Amino acid sequence: MHPDPSTRLVLASQSPRRRRLLAWLGLPFDAQAVDTPEDLDSPLAADPAALAKHLAAEKASAARAEGLGDDALLLCFDTIVVADGRVLGKPLDEPDAWRMLRSLSGRTHEVVTGCAILCPGEDEPVDFSVTTRVRMHDLTDCAIEAWMAMGTYMGCAGAYNIEAQVASVGTDECYQNVAGLPLCHLYAALCGLSREKCPDIVPASPVSACDAALGRTCELGPRVTTGARR
Repeated sequence: MHPDPSTRLVLASQSPRRRRLLAWLGLPFDAQAVDTPEDLDSPLAADPAALAKHLAAEKASAARAEGLGDDALLLCFDTIVVADGRVLGKPLDEPDAWRMLRSLSGRTHEVVTGCAILCPGEDEPVDFSVTTRVRMHDLTDCAIEAWMAMGTYMGCAGAYNIEAQVASVGTDECYQNVAGLPLCHLYAALCGLSREKCPDIVPASPVSACDAALGRTCELGPRVTTGARR
C-alpha cells in the first residue's frame, strides 16, 4: 500500500470499466463525467491516433473549463474503433449498432485509445495513444442479440465491450486498452510525471492484477512497465 498522495487524481469519466481498472494502480481518485462532442468526421479522422488524442485532450480542456479538478491531476480518455480505415465511435441507435457489429464480425480491426493527463496548474495535457489489434469472433444474429440484450452497447465504441467475450487479442497486445484504459502505458506515464512534476504520485504496477483477472500472462505489460520508476 502507498500513502495517499497530496495531489488529487480525478478520472474524467463515469465508465464502470475505467473506474475499476484505474483502481488497480492503487491510487485514490474521484470520478466525474465530462461530456464533449465526439466529432469523428474531422480531418483528423485520417490519423486515428491523432484523433483519439485530440478527443481526450478536448475532455481535459472541458473539465478544466468547468472547474473540475483545477487543483487536481486530470485523467481523460477516448476510445475509437478503426475498421477498413473507417473510424467508428459509439452507435447512434440500435440499427447503427447492428451495422457496426455485422461489419466487424469475423474480422480484425484496431482499437485506439487516446489518453490525456492534465497536471495541476498546467494548460496543456501530456497526451499519447495506444493501438490494439482485435479479432472479432464470428457473430451470428443470435450472438448479437444476446450481447445487445445486456443493454450496454450504446456506450461502447464499435458497439461492443471486449469483456463480453465477443472478441480477443494476442498476449502481445494491450487487452485493457480495448476496455478503454491502457493500464500499463498509463502506469509508465504516471511514473514519468512522478519523477518530473508530481513526486507524491506513486502508482502500483498493474501487470499482476491484469494477468490474474484475464487468466493469462501478458507479454506486453512487462515491456511497458519495466524501468518506468527509474
